[in-house]
Amino acid sequence: MSTALLRTADELHARVRHGRRAVVMTMGALHEGHATLIRAAREIAGPDGEVVVTVFVNPLQFGAGEDLDRYPRTLDADLKIAEQAGADVVFAPSVDEVYPGGEPQVRVTAGPMGTVLEGASRPGHFDGVLTVVAKLLHLTRPDAALFGQKDAQQLALIRRMVRDLNFGIEIVGVPTVRESDGLALSSRNRYLSVDERRTALTLSRALFAGRDRHAAQEALRARALEVPSTRARAEALSAIGESRAAADAHAVAKAVPNAAAAVRAAARQVLDEALHFDPPLELDYLALVDPSDFTEIDDDFTGEAVLAVAARVGTTRLIDNLPLTFGTLGAAS
Repeated sequence: MSTALLRTADELHARVRHGRRAVVMTMGALHEGHATLIRAAREIAGPDGEVVVTVFVNPLQFGAGEDLDRYPRTLDADLKIAEQAGADVVFAPSVDEVYPGGEPQVRVTAGPMGTVLEGASRPGHFDGVLTVVAKLLHLTRPDAALFGQKDAQQLALIRRMVRDLNFGIEIVGVPTVRESDGLALSSRNRYLSVDERRTALTLSRALFAGRDRHAAQEALRARALEVPSTRARAEALSAIGESRAAADAHAVAKAVPNAAAAVRAAARQVLDEALHFDPPLELDYLALVDPSDFTEIDDDFTGEAVLAVAARVGTTRLIDNLPLTFGTLGAAS
């Protein structure tokens, strides 16, 4: 299969469509994480459908002093990766094609969820993201659009926009792809020196430490279901050699109510150590949030959550996250 390179929406709209169209939006500099998204899109579109990969470096989502000018642009290499992963089309429009007449006067506003975490660190970033995603959804007219879970807040906002504004498009989140050492794949990883990469690994190590603490807490919850419900029964079991149950009851009473705090503390400990590395990790935020609105969860929270971190290493800013489930027997995915 030969992947077509198209530059205008008219070219894309002229294609005869059969089956579903699935789109993967990128800013180029494709890597295995993008290839995973494209392969997932191929499965959704099916053999008779069409997979479109957009390559567009969106100026609206870069703030003052950010890396718009040096953001890698590797279209020839991107075409090869897209083709190998199963894309039918690479849609690489110019800025004038996406924003005819200059920057748009009317934009999509992210609302309260767009002002916390990434939004607080990068004011206006999510307004730019949602505006270009809305534009590209209209230009590509897909049945489904796929986004990586590494950008968890972005994914949540896109889902909210599509729902709130009745786009009628399926939004699919695809799990984060990691390198063998645990570092989440990102186009910005190529900026890291050897020493900077060593420090950058702290992000995933902190998340994994939080995940491990979470797994221990959930195991205590599971054990709590087996613990005697009354002191008299606990003492009776202890008398016949079941003292572990009584001990577990005490551990559960102390540990489980502080599950969220314990997860944060485990991750924070790893990050604090990296403040003294050479080069040091400059932490932006560590947060354990409800993915529905990206507010911090309480210790009595149950359900899906996201443990998220952002930091700068040298001149490179990196983000990462892990999904966790609290209050059930589920573990981190």
